[in-house]
Amino acid sequence: MAINKEIKWGIIGLGNIAHQFVKDLALIPNAELSAVASRTISKAESFANQYKAKKAYGSYDELIADPDIDIVYIATPHNLHAHLTIKSLEHNKHVLCEKPIALHSNEALKMVETSRATNKFFMEAFWTRFNPSVREALQKIKNGDIGEVNYINADFAFNVGIPQERMIDLKTGGGSLLDMGVYPLFLAYCILGKPEKILASANFYDSGADKQTSMILHYHNAQAVLHSSFVSPSDMIATISGTEGRILLNAIWHETQSYTLIKNNHRVDYQYPTIGKGFTYEIEECHQCIENKRIESSLWSHQNSLDLISIVDKVREQTGLEFPSEKELN
Repeated sequence: MAINKEIKWGIIGLGNIAHQFVKDLALIPNAELSAVASRTISKAESFANQYKAKKAYGSYDELIADPDIDIVYIATPHNLHAHLTIKSLEHNKHVLCEKPIALHSNEALKMVETSRATNKFFMEAFWTRFNPSVREALQKIKNGDIGEVNYINADFAFNVGIPQERMIDLKTGGGSLLDMGVYPLFLAYCILGKPEKILASANFYDSGADKQTSMILHYHNAQAVLHSSFVSPSDMIATISGTEGRILLNAIWHETQSYTLIKNNHRVDYQYPTIGKGFTYEIEECHQCIENKRIESSLWSHQNSLDLISIVDKVREQTGLEFPSEKELN
């Protein structure tokens, strides 16, 4: 569907992922980078100059109050997701918020409730769901091309060396689980839904944030073996095995350019190079939802986000990972 209306974007939080995102935003013809915001005006102005944003703000509130912005992309540390999303929605903005949606289910539910109350579009930025290879692979699985899925193996792991303070600060939701473990959990959820039982174990930094977490999701006729880590690398290939074959999401699987179907000892590779890094597809989904006056995506819905964060909550319960702000929104 062709969309003619120009959509004006505001970016809150100008770290590494915002740099990646805004490069892909420039590839979308009807997307305009209207404003950017950081906690310091110098950083905002530098970012705005680099990517030709029209306005730069030295506070998040200033951008949220800007009446010219249609949609806000929130790329801050995890602990700010709920507050900034709710505030943006209440100021008549649509919102695309980076994953994880929030620190826990209570926050996430309030975000969704605010979207519904304000009738504004809101989506968790799970860009993998819109990746062409992942979309087609999931459709093949749904169609039964590999039979009944009974095993998934996926991880997201690399050695960060000395981690940045943000990555291991419990106040900001630091740790490998929320930064990276949500990806393999997402994949298992997309294919098998919510598990009947979860077994999880983690090793921790002195700060209390998890340095690596291993998870087994148990279903009636299937299991998913998942892992996240800041301390060791992996091949980053996801395997989905069924009774009649298997599919490999090739490295790096959550931003893959291809997948492989293996069936009856026959291997077929499917290549789908992404436009840009791949944020383009979730941006287009946002635009289509806004154009069609939908407050959520059918591919990654509010309920999908609520289900996934509830799984994350149960993993944290198993490992003993708690955040200082856990009870604030109760």
